[in-house]
Amino acid sequence: MNKKSTIVIDEKTPLLILAGPMFLELFLNTMLNNVDTLMLSHYDEYAVGAVGNANTIMFMMNILFNVIATATSVVVAQYLGAKQFSKMNMIYTLAFVVNLVIGFVLSGAFCAANPLIMDFLHVSPEMRPYSMIYIYIVGGGGFLTAVFNVMLQILRCNGYPKIGMWVTLAINVFNIGGNYLFLYGPFAHLNIGVAGVAISTVAARLIAVIAVIIFFYAAKIGRISLRYLRPFPGKLLAKMVKIGLPTAGENLTYNLYQTTLLSFVNAMGNDAVNARAYCNTLISFAMIFSNASAMSTQIITGHLVGAGKQEAAYKRVFKTLSTSMPITIALASINALLCRYTLQLFTDNQHIIALGQIIMIVDIFVEMGRCLNMTFVSSLKAAGAYIFPLIMGILCNWGLGLVTGYTVGVALGVGVAGIYAGTATDECIRGLIVMYYWYKKKWFGKSVVDKKDTLELEGKGSSR
Repeated sequence: MNKKSTIVIDEKTPLLILAGPMFLELFLNTMLNNVDTLMLSHYDEYAVGAVGNANTIMFMMNILFNVIATATSVVVAQYLGAKQFSKMNMIYTLAFVVNLVIGFVLSGAFCAANPLIMDFLHVSPEMRPYSMIYIYIVGGGGFLTAVFNVMLQILRCNGYPKIGMWVTLAINVFNIGGNYLFLYGPFAHLNIGVAGVAISTVAARLIAVIAVIIFFYAAKIGRISLRYLRPFPGKLLAKMVKIGLPTAGENLTYNLYQTTLLSFVNAMGNDAVNARAYCNTLISFAMIFSNASAMSTQIITGHLVGAGKQEAAYKRVFKTLSTSMPITIALASINALLCRYTLQLFTDNQHIIALGQIIMIVDIFVEMGRCLNMTFVSSLKAAGAYIFPLIMGILCNWGLGLVTGYTVGVALGVGVAGIYAGTATDECIRGLIVMYYWYKKKWFGKSVVDKKDTLELEGKGSSR
């Protein structure tokens, strides 16, 4: 195992050393996710809302893929922090193989359940064919995302945050080129529109997977081989599932809650659906910095906790918040001020633009709460405290967000902006609760790595 990395991760690591490349990676990844929306908006407006519905389901699939990917991040960071290098190849192989299998299973399951998903979301007849074909193609290639997620976590924890940025830049170029070919270029005569966009998305993800695997070996980070799984490390897998399931459960309950809110929006008409899709495109840019900061702090926290430096981790998280919160508020405010003009990039429908302006004002409060949640929840997971965020997620999503969203948006007739008001209520109150949990140091002593660690196959996956 090669112990050397491009970035030394400890309490002295500057936040922007990790967050900078991750910010650019997330920005480019957001571009990749939203370029389909922008290009389709000039092709067929129904296709935009349809892909928005489909991406909600794709996000749910990604949450399930992150059961092992998230656990990989926590385990790899803590074991590297504890300098237990002998186990790394076993961890890498197990994470890769298990997520690949999960990817194949879930890809098939989501494709098989496609008609039921459309019924549950109350997708309109105009949008249904587009949504279904997008899920069949992009969902069918979901296993690529499963593998990419795991490899990206491994590279980041080993001090290579920039590789994700460069790979995402490359696949952005490829995806935009592919979209152009199918929508406006030489293949436009095929008239497959959404299907063509989905094909270029899957092809771009395949290239991304190949690129990160090549880099993993070129940088001599480790090896992935089935021989590291003989005998099978059942205790290690159980530990990773124990970490990953609550994390995935928290994200899954959030996405199910958002999906339920989406069903309310779908009942409000196609203008409301499209306003939501366009606004979410703009919102995704506002949350990038706080997300990058949270991801970076999670890695640093994992290394510090693995090394037994809980106090340093405690202070580091609050330092991150003092940077990410003001920038997040500024970005959300700029979004609200400019949305009257930026929404015109997608549509000239004045009703949609009017709905979007109200949504973007409410989103300022959503982003404030989301910044708290991303910062402290990510750090709690890195420290091994993964149950509390799940409990708070379930209680606040459904007890606050859904109830408030339905009451304000549907019962009181405010509309789609009322749905976002429910999300703001959930994010802000839950964010304050998890911040208090971190402040009270309830997470001390929950490290994955300790002196009594009994992971099987000691020495398996040793250096080459």
